[in-house]
Amino acid sequence: MLAPPVSTSPQPESLWRHLAGQTASLDATVGAGPLTRDLQVEVAVIGAGYSGLCAAHALQQRGVSCAVLDANPVGWGASGRNGGVVSSKFRPSFSAIASAHGIDVARRMHRLAHEGVRTVEALVDECGIARAQFERTGSLRCAHTARALASIVAEAEWVRAQLGDRSMTVLSRDEVSAETGSTGFVGGVLSADAGTILPLEYVLGIARAVASRGVPIHTSTPVLAIDRTPGVGGASGVTLRTPGANVRARQVIVATNAYSDLTPATDAMRRELVPFRSAMIATERLPAALDAKLMTQRRSYTETRRMMKWFRRADGRMLFGGRDAFGKEGQDTGFEALRRAMVGLFPDLADIRVEFRWSGYVGMTFNALPHVGRANDATVFCVGYNGAGVAMASLIGKHAAALALGDTPDLALLAQDGLRPVPFHSLRAPGVRIVAAWYQFLDAMGA
Repeated sequence: MLAPPVSTSPQPESLWRHLAGQTASLDATVGAGPLTRDLQVEVAVIGAGYSGLCAAHALQQRGVSCAVLDANPVGWGASGRNGGVVSSKFRPSFSAIASAHGIDVARRMHRLAHEGVRTVEALVDECGIARAQFERTGSLRCAHTARALASIVAEAEWVRAQLGDRSMTVLSRDEVSAETGSTGFVGGVLSADAGTILPLEYVLGIARAVASRGVPIHTSTPVLAIDRTPGVGGASGVTLRTPGANVRARQVIVATNAYSDLTPATDAMRRELVPFRSAMIATERLPAALDAKLMTQRRSYTETRRMMKWFRRADGRMLFGGRDAFGKEGQDTGFEALRRAMVGLFPDLADIRVEFRWSGYVGMTFNALPHVGRANDATVFCVGYNGAGVAMASLIGKHAAALALGDTPDLALLAQDGLRPVPFHSLRAPGVRIVAAWYQFLDAMGA
């Protein structure tokens, strides 16, 4: 058998792991362990995160045999490390999409964005994932300058007028200050069709539901090679080679996103995107006075700076996160900067201890949109959620399953025929650092 790759780092001790451990969610029943015998299925799925497990869920519902393989435990990557924000947006605004591609495409993209939230709601209900604590409380985008406020208000008005979306509301400076407990913003826009979730509990819940319906989930099973093989009746298929056994399938769905570099088998997907480190901190539980003052509506919150920070409440704590282009996973770089930024917006937290610190990678694409499509006639890929992965990865996993079965769902700008590597991909690391440094300069200047 093939030798396994270099071992990966352990999942960080995040707040999400702490909470999942308290409810005994991290147990041996989540995943069947390493693959030790050969399998034959219709569709093999690589990656036990949101996309891969949602694809397996959709396949099982249609009576299609499948198996899920992952080099690590369920939710080891971004699905178990993200901020738990369920949003109905893309990085490009809908008005910008309309300007570039026409109003019809903007409407289709708007439908997909909101369909992502519906997908999460449906999965939480169907799979009985009460422990994920999904709440559709909305997301408030907080403007740090008058210019930024004018921009997001104009977008909200455009969406209302052109797309008929009445879920966005403008809040004044005083309203934002009263809700957040911070005087650092000049106003904001509330998107009602959004919410928060415990991300690791969500992915573990989907895994349990899928496994209970007979879908094998083999963790600690890196796919080291994907070989094309002749199929029944002359149709081609694939053989997935792992350290302990092989899996034969008609189709394979690669759902490894920002962690596609863990084995050579998925390395081609890595060149579709630029991994961008996202770091998070969580405080100790807040005293009663602060608990009643900060973020009283328990929404998710973002700011309008280019190097965006986000914040929310969970387990009586303050969570604060942001992009950290200058550090690598497992390094302390960025955590102290996050604390300074948090205290700058919320001075009341100056003496509150940070109890958890963790990070992971976000898959960023060249056009800032997710990509889902066929790499070849036997391989479907889905990558690049650009920081909105809870809803988008759940939705796209379902559509990846449809593509693997020969369907043609309407994916608007998300559909991609063939792999399209990021230009000058070898220069991605210094390029990200240069762009991030420029954005930080502009943010500091108030531009």
